[in-house]
Amino acid sequence: MLSTESIKKIDREITKYPPDQRQSAVMSALAIAQDEKGWLTNETMDFVAHYLGMPPIAVYEVATFYNMYNLQPLGKCKITICTNLPCALSGANDATAYIQQKLGIGFNQTSADGKFTLKEGECMGACGDAPVLLVNNKRMCGFMSNDKIDRLLEELGE
Repeated sequence: MLSTESIKKIDREITKYPPDQRQSAVMSALAIAQDEKGWLTNETMDFVAHYLGMPPIAVYEVATFYNMYNLQPLGKCKITICTNLPCALSGANDATAYIQQKLGIGFNQTSADGKFTLKEGECMGACGDAPVLLVNNKRMCGFMSNDKIDRLLEELGE
């Protein structure tokens, strides 16, 4: 189901917790599985549940609660923009409109070329850098003017 490399990474995460609390590594295990597979199918979540010795429903609860987990196929790049009030007051609504116009998509949609999926995010803890984007749950970009958005989309689209 998962590669040997991913299993080793999950095993490393498990060692961070007492032996009888393997399930504490569920968030890390889901992130590792998603990095390998691109998104989390029920089959992948079932595998994680079995591997960690926990009920599948408990894994589904984690995966559906946090928006960093992809429960359906997405574009090559997932762009999440913070739209909470501090970011909205600092230009996030304008940045959102600009990205939507550039890509021809709305939230929870993927561009026709399959390169980009746009998501709406909750506070990313960088209000002073607003508007803030998160690329593939790994790279945070702040102070996103139209010019910076253009450069980012060009870089990611290559």
